Amino acid sequence: MREHRYFVYLMTNPGNRVLYTGVTGNLSKRVTEHRYGLVEGFSKKYNTRKLIYYEETDYINAALEREKQIKGWLRSKKIALIQSINPKWDDLSQLIGT
Repeated sequence: MREHRYFVYLMTNPGNRVLYTGVTGNLSKRVTEHRYGLVEGFSKKYNTRKLIYYEETDYINAALEREKQIKGWLRSKKIALIQSINPKWDDLSQLIGT
């Protein structure tokens, strides 16, 4: 049984204009916080409410390093990553139980 799970995730706003990359130990809770505007700063300002990509790891350091890597990418590379698993940019939050 896994003791810890960590997630790197990408959220977007209506119209898919903005991409937000984050890391969390509780993806369901974090997506709910985004959805209701409880995440201050960039996410709240740009209304990032839709989960469009996530990946999971057992190690916090791996998750933080991956988040940093993705944040450093050009938008086009982030879009390619999203489309590799979610070509229609569907909201994936139902898959995680939110």
